[in-house]
Amino acid sequence: MARTAVAYSALVPNSSLADPAGTAVSSGAGNGGQVSAARPELTVLRLSNASGGSGTATVLAGSQPLAIASGQGSLAVTVANGATQWIGPFESGRFLQSDGSLIVETSVAMTMTAFRVPRNT
Repeated sequence: MARTAVAYSALVPNSSLADPAGTAVSSGAGNGGQVSAARPELTVLRLSNASGGSGTATVLAGSQPLAIASGQGSLAVTVANGATQWIGPFESGRFLQSDGSLIVETSVAMTMTAFRVPRNT
């Protein structure tokens, strides 16, 4: 399998957003989800796990020259079975990939939603 494209759900200033279903992402290295044209400092991820067991979601460290702080490494978050974790916002200097995306790999199948926080709030 390959990484699954995860589109942004834009939070709306002074308004509301219906709870989006999210995007199912598969587990394993080279799989997971990818947010294209990412704005890391304005991105919050919701990860839901209903796989039957605890899993880990890893936001991969970026690549140079875009991510000059990538040496700090990836960010790993444990998501218990039946639980939801919210992570972010992120530092682009650590997590932005050379193609301008954010990549999340998971150890079990999860549902991922990427929220973009509007700048005008």
